[in-house]
Amino acid sequence: MKIDRHGRAKILTPIEIQLLFNSGLQNSRDRALFGICLYTACRIQEACTLRRKDVFDEKRRVRSELIIRKANTKGKLATRTIWVGEELRSLLIDYNPPSYQWFLFPGRHGKGHINPDSAARILREACQRVGIEGASTHSFRRTALTIMSDARIPLRVIQEVSGHRTLDELQKYLEVRPEQVRGAIASLSMLSLVGKTKITDVNLLEEILEGLLTANQWKNCVKSISTRHKSEVRDTS
Repeated sequence: MKIDRHGRAKILTPIEIQLLFNSGLQNSRDRALFGICLYTACRIQEACTLRRKDVFDEKRRVRSELIIRKANTKGKLATRTIWVGEELRSLLIDYNPPSYQWFLFPGRHGKGHINPDSAARILREACQRVGIEGASTHSFRRTALTIMSDARIPLRVIQEVSGHRTLDELQKYLEVRPEQVRGAIASLSMLSLVGKTKITDVNLLEEILEGLLTANQWKNCVKSISTRHKSEVRDTS
């Protein structure tokens, strides 16, 4: 969590996202700006430098895909084209800037584009309104990428969205939560036969040791072994 601009940007919960967009952010421009950060997993610099025509066509309709230009990406690696989902489309329609605007989010007095530092200030004020601590403009990107990872989207696909140079760089963004660690440890409960039953099937033992069994196969084996063990106990009593 980020405190006084130190530490990693907070991963936002669904409730915090609702609070920000319903009560924290005060106008359609700000909701559209941070909606782009959330629903495309882009960097704040990339969102601030979008041109209006990268998102809207000449008839002021939201495009099916928005374009993040290579020149505005970190490291200037490549242009990215990202699909616009219904949630983001709704925010953009609500904002719908005039067609004479060059940048999607103009700067002060209409000059240039909004400064990322100004966007960060807007977000800090919005977070203060709704009592969210530890969030920054980077929280939207980290949140989006972590949600994709939790949904088991392949990392290579997520990388295509995020624009990271390597998978190693991408993985640094993904948060491992305490409940996931607990779930990983809980999965070891299938080892409950240790010390309780005796495996007499040599072939089965070799398969287990070689890791050839799936989780379901393992559970079925445990059940089968336990049943045989109880039967043996009855037979000897």
